[in-house]
Amino acid sequence: MTGRRRRTSLRDRARYRFDRTLARSTGVLMGWLSVCCLGIVIPVSALLVWTDPTSPHSFTGRLVIVWRTSAETLRLSGVTGAPLRMLLSALLGVIALLCVSTLIGVITTGLGDRLTELRRGRSTVLERGHAVVLGWSDQVFTVVGELLAARTGRARDVVAVLAHRDPAEMDEMLRATLGVPAGAGLVCRTGSPWDPRALEVVTPDEAGSVLVLPVEDADADPQVVRVLLALRTLLGERPGPPVVAAVRDTRYLPAARLAAGPQGTVLATELTTARLLVQSARRPGLSAALRDLLDFAGAEFHVRDAPELAGLSFGDAALHFEKYAVVGVLSSDGRPTLTPAPGTVLAPTDRLIVVAHDDTPTVPVDLRAHVDAEAVVAPAPRPEGPARILLLGWNRRAPLIVDILRGTARPGSALDVLTGPEPAPAPTQPTRPSPSDTPPPGPLDVVFHPGDPTRPEVLRALDLFGYDSVLVLGPDVGTGPERPDDRTLLTLLMLRSLEKETGRALPVVAELSDPRSRALAPLGPAADAVVRGELTALLMTQISHNPLLAGVFEEIFATRGGALALHPAGDYVRPGQETSFATVVAAASGRGECAIGYRTHAPNTAPRDGGIRLSPRKSERRPWSADDEILVLTAATDPPPQHALPGMRQDHEERHHEEGGSPTGVPLG
Repeated sequence: MTGRRRRTSLRDRARYRFDRTLARSTGVLMGWLSVCCLGIVIPVSALLVWTDPTSPHSFTGRLVIVWRTSAETLRLSGVTGAPLRMLLSALLGVIALLCVSTLIGVITTGLGDRLTELRRGRSTVLERGHAVVLGWSDQVFTVVGELLAARTGRARDVVAVLAHRDPAEMDEMLRATLGVPAGAGLVCRTGSPWDPRALEVVTPDEAGSVLVLPVEDADADPQVVRVLLALRTLLGERPGPPVVAAVRDTRYLPAARLAAGPQGTVLATELTTARLLVQSARRPGLSAALRDLLDFAGAEFHVRDAPELAGLSFGDAALHFEKYAVVGVLSSDGRPTLTPAPGTVLAPTDRLIVVAHDDTPTVPVDLRAHVDAEAVVAPAPRPEGPARILLLGWNRRAPLIVDILRGTARPGSALDVLTGPEPAPAPTQPTRPSPSDTPPPGPLDVVFHPGDPTRPEVLRALDLFGYDSVLVLGPDVGTGPERPDDRTLLTLLMLRSLEKETGRALPVVAELSDPRSRALAPLGPAADAVVRGELTALLMTQISHNPLLAGVFEEIFATRGGALALHPAGDYVRPGQETSFATVVAAASGRGECAIGYRTHAPNTAPRDGGIRLSPRKSERRPWSADDEILVLTAATDPPPQHALPGMRQDHEERHHEEGGSPTGVPLG
C-alpha cells in the first residue's frame, strides 16, 4: 500500500533551500552574512537619521548621513561622492575587515592550539637524573609520594609521570592526594608508555631511574612487557637507567625479566601481597614495621662503607654504631649476606647493610660497654604448634595464600575458607605461581564452607574466637558493581561488632585496595590492614633510589620469606629490668638474629606506626615489659621456600653453574 506524500510547507522548502545555499561555499556564507548585516544596519541607520531633528531636510543629504552611519557601524570608510567612489570605498573596507578578521582568527587558532598542546603535556622534559613513572594505577600515589619524599635536600629533582590520561587531571589528582605544593618537582605528560615516540617526551635515557607500574586492565602484565620492550627500543645498546617494574601474574615474570634487561628489576605484586598478608596474620604489627622500613619518612635500609671495622667480628661491628642497626654485609661482588654468623670477620672491602633514619656518615664508637650481661636471657627454643586460620572472601591472591600456608604450616594446622556468595573453588586445584615451583602439599587441612561473611548470622555460626588468625579478602577490582573495599569494610564492621559483644579481641588482618579505606576500616585492638600493592610500590621506590638494595630485599622477601619477625622482649632480656637497647642487640646476636627495633604497647601509641620504633639509640635505656616485642631479622636456618618468588634465585644460580661461574647478587626478578 502506498501512502500519501506529506505536503511540504513553504517554510520547510525555504529553510531547505537556504541550508543548501549556505552549504555551497564560504563565499556564499559571507555573502548572506553581508546581506543580513546590511538588512539590519541600513534600516536602523535610516530610522536614526529620519528621527533626528538636526539631520538635513533634503533627501540626498539624509541618504549621505545614512551611508556614513552605516559605514561607521560596519567599520567601513565613509567616503562620499560619486557612486563608484563610494562602492570602491566600501570594497576596501570589506577587504580590510576580512584581513583583520583572518589575522585575528589565525592568532586565536595558533594560541588555542599551543595552549591545547601544553595542556596535553606534549613538550619534552628537559631534565637529567629525574625519576620517570610510566603508567597509572592506585600505586602511583604511593610511588610518586615516596619519590618526592626522597628528594630531601635536592629541590631541583623532578618526578615525571607518563600515562594515557589528561595531564592536568593527573597533576591535580596527585597534588590533591599527596598534598604537593604547586612549586614541587612534578611533571605530568600524556601518551602511551609503550610507544617509543611518547617515551621520548620524558627522556628516559637521561633519567636516574624508571618505574613501570602495573594497571588494573585485563592485559595489565602484557602492557608492562610492552613498556619494557619500548624502553629497550628507545635506549638501543645504551645501558640506560635502572628500571623497576611490577607484574601481577607470576607467569609473566620470565618475559618481563628478559624485556627489562640486566638493568631491570621485576616484582610480583600479587605474590608479594599474599606473602605480606600471611606474615601479618602470623605476626600482628609486622605490616606497620614493613611500611616504616620501606617508606622514606622513617628508617630504611642503607649501605655504608666501614673500612675502619675490618678485622672485627660481625657481632662486635653491630655494637659500634649508636644510630645504625647493622643487619648484614655487602661483599665486593655485590652479593648481600643478611644476619651472618656473629663470628664472621669483616674484610676491608666489605660494606655494611644497616637500618638508619638517614645515610649521614657516622664515626663508629665502641658501645659494648653498654651491654648488661646479667640482663640477657639465655636462648631457648620457641615451641610452635598447629594453627587454625580462617579466610573470609576469595580473589586472585587467595590461591597464593593457600599455597604459602600449605608450604609453611605446622602439622595439624587447619584452614577454613568462607568464599562468600561466589561458588567455592575446587580445593584440590588451587592456582599456583608456576608448575615447576609448586611446593608439595604441607600438613594443612583446607576446608571450604559456603556463606557470605558480610551476614552476621553466618559469622555467629563460626567459632571465631577459636582461630589463631582471621584473614579478610575483598573481591578483585572490576568483578562487581560495588567497590572492592565495600565488602571488606562490611565484614570488618561485623567482626568488630562481635568483638564488642563478647569483650574479646580477634586477630584480624584485612586486605584493602584503596589506601584511603585504611582510615575508614573498623579495626579492633588486635586487627591490622594491608593495602594491596602498597608494599610493592614501596619496594619499587626503594630499589629505584638505591639499586644496591635489590639483593637485600630479595633476600628478605623472596629467598627467605619471613625473615622479619616480632618476638616477645622476654626472649632477649629480663622483663621489668631497665637496660639498654645495646643489650637487646647483643642478646639477639646470641640467637643468630639482628635486632633492628621494638614495638611497644603503651596507651599513647600512635595508630599509624603501631608502636614500632626502628633503629633506636643503642645507649637508650628503658624498662622492658612482657608486652614489648623486638623486631628482628632472623637467621637463614631453613631452606629457601620455592614458592616465594618462583624461578628467580634458582634459575639464576643454575645459569651461573652452567656457565662455570659463581652466583652473585640477584635482583628481584
